[in-house]
Amino acid sequence: MLSHTKQMLRIWSAFVLCLVVGACSQQRTLDKTIPSYQGAMPADFSGSWERDYSRGDDVNGVLSGIFFQLNRRAEQRFPDNSRMGNPQPGISQREASSIVALARMAELITRPDILTIAQNEHEISIARKGDFSMLCEFYGGVAKGTTSDYGAEVCGWDGNQLVSHLILPDGLNVIHRFTLSPDGNNMRVTTTVSSSTTRVPFTLNRFYMKFERPASEFNCIWTLSMKRVCSTGEIVP
Repeated sequence: MLSHTKQMLRIWSAFVLCLVVGACSQQRTLDKTIPSYQGAMPADFSGSWERDYSRGDDVNGVLSGIFFQLNRRAEQRFPDNSRMGNPQPGISQREASSIVALARMAELITRPDILTIAQNEHEISIARKGDFSMLCEFYGGVAKGTTSDYGAEVCGWDGNQLVSHLILPDGLNVIHRFTLSPDGNNMRVTTTVSSSTTRVPFTLNRFYMKFERPASEFNCIWTLSMKRVCSTGEIVP
C-alpha cells in the first residue's frame, strides 16, 4: 500500500506542476470554520460500498459544460466582439489547460470502485480499493486535523454530510462530500478539485450502493510460534 501511495503521489505531482506554473507556493492550512457537533455522529456510513456505474457524472460532459458556461459569460460581457467578428476574450488556453488537468485529477481520485468504511464514536476510516485510505478523527465533537507527506486533511460535518478537506501544496485543494440516501443503502460522493491558478473548480459526482461482503472461506488464528495460521476447515489451537 505504501509503494502504491507513493506512485499515486508522483502522478498527483505531475498534475500539480501542470497547474502551478508561475504560481507561488502557499502554506498548508486547515479549515478552522468546520463546526463541532454534540452527541452521536450525524450519520453512519459504515459498511461496504460498490460503485453504481448507471449513475454519476461523465468527465468529458462536465468539461464541456464548464467551457460552454465560460464562453457564454464572455459573450454576455462583450457582446460587440461576436457581432464584429473579433475573438472572444473568454477563457485563455492556459486556464483551459489547467481546468483539463483538474478534470483528469478528479477522474483519477474518484476511480476506486469499492469503498470500505469503518466508523465508531471517534473515527471514520475509508479504505478505497487500489488507492490510499482516508481517516477522519473526532474528539468531543470536534474534528482533529492530520498531516502527512502529501498534505493536510481535516474532516467535518455539514448537516448529515461528511466532508473531507485535503490541502495539498501550491494552492491545490480536494474536497469530498459523502451523502447517504434516506434508507441508508445508497451514497453519493461529490469530489471537488480546485487550484489557486484557475478561477473554476472541477466537481464530479459518484454513486455507490451498499453490499454485503461474502463470508471468508478461511478460518484464521494467531499463534505464538507460527503467527497467523489459516485453513478452510476447523483450526485446533
